[in-house]
Amino acid sequence: MPSEHSSRQYDLDLEEIRSKVLLMGGLVESQFHAALETFRTGDAARADAVIKGDEQVNRLEVSLDDACSHLIVRRQPAANDLRTVMATIKVITDLERIGDESTKIARAARNLQERAVSTINHYETVRTIAENATSLLHDALDAFARLDAAQAASLIAKDELIDYEFRVIMRTLITFMMEDPRTISVALDTLWVAKAVERIGDHAKNIAEYVIYVVEGRDIRHTEYAPKASQQA
Repeated sequence: MPSEHSSRQYDLDLEEIRSKVLLMGGLVESQFHAALETFRTGDAARADAVIKGDEQVNRLEVSLDDACSHLIVRRQPAANDLRTVMATIKVITDLERIGDESTKIARAARNLQERAVSTINHYETVRTIAENATSLLHDALDAFARLDAAQAASLIAKDELIDYEFRVIMRTLITFMMEDPRTISVALDTLWVAKAVERIGDHAKNIAEYVIYVVEGRDIRHTEYAPKASQQA
């Protein structure tokens, strides 16, 4: 009976942590949306709100890291349970970094607004990569919420598309800067935003990889991933 009680309490503690991680995920998703909107509209007040809002994300990271550490010490999870806790800690770190990248986008938006004159359509330059990264982040969080390894696996190729789109944007902006030096300031801010979006895609892909780690027990980072069904065929 004591063992059964301990296991039940562990499940409750872990579920509470997972709920807060999903809350954190919702916050950074909203933060990313808001940062992109400020980049589109040049709303300096909203950009400041995005930057200020990162403090809440940082506090959640510290609180959740502490909760995970205490869970390990108190419950001493083994095997699958420990794998779940370790993956959750990594997801928390990636979410915090997504928040950081969103603040970079908001700062770039503020810089553009202060210049008042834009010689290129900065938002249209990043619109497609931003839409793809937004979708990837949403789907990665959904896969984490449902521990859906199949959905998580389908997201890995989407990050490769985002990487490709970033390289295209970089070449385009370099061409603008070479042909017209007046575009340099705006092009650089736009390039920083595109890079921040690309990094958000990387972090979302990491979350998808941790889902596969929890469900299948395989660490697929830096490897060519093949679903178990394919391997057995």
